[in-house]
Amino acid sequence: MTETQDFFASLHPVADFSLVTNNDNYTPLPDDWFIVLTDVKGSTKAIHDGAYKNVNMIGAACIMGILNIVGDLKIPYVFGGDGATLAIPPSLVPDVEEILIRLRHLSQDQFELGLRVGLIPVADIRSRGLDVNVLKYEISDGLFLAMFSGGGLTEADRLLKQDTPDNPYTISPSREPQGPPDLEGLSCRWEPLNSRNGQIVSLLVNAPVGSQGDKARIYAEILEKLTQILGQEADDFRPTSNENMRFRWPPRGLWTEAKLTANGESPFKTYLRLFWQSFIQFILEKTGKKAGSYDAPVYRKELLANTDFQRFDDMIRLVLDCRADQIEAIERELQLYYNRGQIAFGLHKSETALMTCLVFNLAEGAHLHFVDGGDGGFALAATGMKKQLAELASKVPAPTQ
Repeated sequence: MTETQDFFASLHPVADFSLVTNNDNYTPLPDDWFIVLTDVKGSTKAIHDGAYKNVNMIGAACIMGILNIVGDLKIPYVFGGDGATLAIPPSLVPDVEEILIRLRHLSQDQFELGLRVGLIPVADIRSRGLDVNVLKYEISDGLFLAMFSGGGLTEADRLLKQDTPDNPYTISPSREPQGPPDLEGLSCRWEPLNSRNGQIVSLLVNAPVGSQGDKARIYAEILEKLTQILGQEADDFRPTSNENMRFRWPPRGLWTEAKLTANGESPFKTYLRLFWQSFIQFILEKTGKKAGSYDAPVYRKELLANTDFQRFDDMIRLVLDCRADQIEAIERELQLYYNRGQIAFGLHKSETALMTCLVFNLAEGAHLHFVDGGDGGFALAATGMKKQLAELASKVPAPTQ
């Protein structure tokens, strides 16, 4: 075991989301680590076809597949809606490359969705004058997520999406998988979460210019403005609640779950097994009973605490359940920052939110639930943000000769 493998496990956690904008709370990734990036290429078509949930599941599958091979090693990761970002030590590169190849094949074969996959050395990002810094965020007792700052992830995303045959950071499309990925623990059984307050907002805020200190100040200001607009902490506007968490049987997403988690078995055979498992879960949810490690009331309580609805990865990512007047106020406030050239933002409104689950150990309460807005969520918010980024870039005067 190399010295840097325990990097993430050794970090002191932060439990207050408002602190994720403070650069002093971040630690640089070890120079020998790699950034793992995945991106679903067909997300726009999937949105138009009403299959954005498949995109979410593939993004979450990229995290689950890698976590299933790292054993007890703790690594940082973040869910992006139509993709995922992770950081790994060099010892994991060969195994992660193979998992990414398997995931790429599975995505295309089962869903006809192309998947970009690549690895970028942290040292290469630093050679471009940017950095990758990590904060260990405690989402609930003993469950940790990663936040990223330093501008390095934005650069890594740009490098991955350079669609040239000789891109050194993407894994060659000619490499064939050696088998299916192990996605045990990936689950998709809850109904879409209906808004309780008005609409679900998927929000991206990116401060593209200025020093890291300037950006941190802007992000902190915006989180404070959001708190003022909402009248409470953003945590009180999370899209999950006991009122809108519904479990129907059979779950609508069960066939998607079966195709992703078959692991070499017939998807139909896997579906039949999941069909029975989900029936037991349905009965337990209806009766509030416990069977084995599944305790319905306890699971629901843990689920609310373990919902990943606020993230930071070189930008603010939020999924909030807001009233119409609050949404209008948020848009007005962010527009002021945009007009001053300080941020670009994307905001997508929907009637529901989508939830994708990673179950590690039910008995220990180790399960995580990614949330994205319905009908396009972060993918469509990113489209608006990228347009604003391009407009801001066009206004920057060219350097004098």
